[in-house]
Amino acid sequence: MKVPKRIRTYCPRCRKHTIHTVTIYKHGKRRALAQGERRYRAKQKGYGSKRKPEQKRFAKVTKKVVLKLKCTECGYIQHREGIRLKKVELVEVTR
Repeated sequence: MKVPKRIRTYCPRCRKHTIHTVTIYKHGKRRALAQGERRYRAKQKGYGSKRKPEQKRFAKVTKKVVLKLKCTECGYIQHREGIRLKKVELVEVTR
């Protein structure tokens, strides 16, 4: 699916419709010292079976793509809800 690099949409901080630049959201690296990560590693460690069963086959073919919208006037960043797509392409729209 082709997504425009610039979208005119509502900005909650400006409280009006403004031009937003669009990028694809990428999650950051997980922190190894976070409490949940340490708990998970401790439970996985040792003898016996795994904490959760390993998945035999994938249920989904695609991942959800989240769009990150940044207001050009105030710099406010908001995320647009992800939709399942095989391929996303950011394109420059000329009018």
